[in-house]
Amino acid sequence: MTLCVTFHGGTRYDIASNGHTVITDQPVDDGGMDAGMSPVDLFVGSLTACVAYFVGRYCARHQILCESLTVEADWTMAEQPHRVGTIALRIHLPETLNPSERERLLRVAHGCTVHQSLVVPAQVEIALTNEAGTGSR
Repeated sequence: MTLCVTFHGGTRYDIASNGHTVITDQPVDDGGMDAGMSPVDLFVGSLTACVAYFVGRYCARHQILCESLTVEADWTMAEQPHRVGTIALRIHLPETLNPSERERLLRVAHGCTVHQSLVVPAQVEIALTNEAGTGSR
């Protein structure tokens, strides 16, 4: 799988993947134009959307009402290194679940692909290529 991020001036970068484009930018306070979500917002949003997707699929399979399903995220930053330190997700369903259903639904939520990619971190390699296409690290 491949996606491409392209510089568009200032602090704006566009992410293109599978025919879709997402604009990222920094808030005005951080020198940006606030033309899109920041990369950190997208990171937390990706996790949140993945959990919502997995929960929604679970609800559909088990005939649990999920038309007004929402998942909210709060996060804090940490230092050394600078990163997202904590993320708290809250799943809101229009229906009350019994304890057994709650446990299964939360297990499914924890199993979402993005969450698992945080729990078992992906190997990240960063290479620099010059115009001739040769790489170096």
